[in-house]
Formats: sequence, C-alpha cells, structure tokens
Amino acid sequence: MRNKNLPESFNCAIEGLLYCYRTQKNMRIHFFITILVLFTSLWLHISKIELLLVFFSIILVLLAEAINTAIEVTIDLVTKEYHPLAAIAKDVAAGAVLLAAINSLVTGYIVFFPKLTPALPKVIENIRTSPAHITIIALGIVIASVILFKIYTRTGRPFSGGMPSGHAAVAFALATAIIMISQDGVVACFVLVLSLMVAQSRVEGKIHSLLEVIIGSLLGILLTILIFQLYQ
Repeated sequence: MRNKNLPESFNCAIEGLLYCYRTQKNMRIHFFITILVLFTSLWLHISKIELLLVFFSIILVLLAEAINTAIEVTIDLVTKEYHPLAAIAKDVAAGAVLLAAINSLVTGYIVFFPKLTPALPKVIENIRTSPAHITIIALGIVIASVILFKIYTRTGRPFSGGMPSGHAAVAFALATAIIMISQDGVVACFVLVLSLMVAQSRVEGKIHSLLEVIIGSLLGILLTILIFQLYQ
C-alpha cells in the first residue's frame, strides 16, 4: 500500500535499513567499518573535500548493499527454486557491492595513506621502546574488556562464545605487541598467520560468527596500541 504521509515514508525507509542491518551480516560489517572510518577521519583532521569523498564512498557501499538485499528478497518472493536467471540477478547485485567496496578502498588509500605515513613511524617507535611488562598489562585489560563486553551484550559465557571473540582479541593483542617490539618481518608474518588461524578456527568451529571474530581482533589490536601509547 502507498504511504499516506511523509513521516510514514521515513518510518518505512528506516525500517528497511533496520531490516538490512538485522538480517545481513555484510551490512553489519559495513556499519562497523563506517564508524571506524569516521573516527579515523576525525583523528586525522581531513579536509572538507576529503570528508565529502569519504562520505560518498560510505553511502555508495551502504546503498549497494541495500539494493542487493532488496533484489535477493524480491527473487526469493517470486521463486524458491533454482533458476539460472535468478542466480545471475543475485550475482550481478553482489558484483555491484564489490565494485562499491573497491571504490571505497581506493578512496581510503588516497585520503588516509598520505596522512598516516608520517604518523605511523612515531607510533611504532613509541611502542617498540616501551617496557615488555606493558604487554602483560595490555593483555589483562583486553581480557577484562572482552568479559565486560559479553556481560553487557548478554551473549555467550565469559570464556566461550558471545560477542566479541576473546580468543581472537588475545591472539591479535599478542601479535600487535610482538610485531611492534620485534620489528622483524619474518616474526610479523609468523604471528599474524598464527592469529589468523586462531580467528579462523573460532568461525570454522561455529563458536563465533565472523563479526564477533572481527570485533574481537580489532579490540585486541586497538586496546594494545592504546595502552602502549598511554604509557608513553
């Protein structure tokens, strides 16, 4: 039925976006990355033109994902059986999302890389010269944050399941500390592979979802860097 007034139209539009967020894992990942990118934009003090490019890329990805969801739901409404044309329609819609994501990566590289290049060596040097016992403190804070996060979200048990993945958080926290302290390429590759294996095992074992593992990994990395920086 056609909406009778403008407020109702807005309500329906928001309900559609909420449906995408609730039912589509990729949309939730896009929203999380959006928040991370916006915080990074504030930290780096990008210009108005750069911010406009970032917003355009974000909206383009979210728009493509929403249209992809609408196409999938429409096809599922029409037919539940496999049809080559239905498969092509879904693949094309997914391809549009991929193109939008590639555009966002290129935009992010152009906007953020020149600003991160001067800052990263200073951050790495500060972390590298920090005492080793700060790593233990960082791990303790990461573990405590994971437990508090699970209590707040009421998901899983303190040391099993739920949001976020504690194993991924600890693995990437250790990897971050080791990489920054050693500054050795071989060591960095080794610990990253081990951390990714830990994360992959949690998803493959169906103990955590991909989003829970990603959030846990980022939590471990960011908290470890933050603790080292605060010490300095």
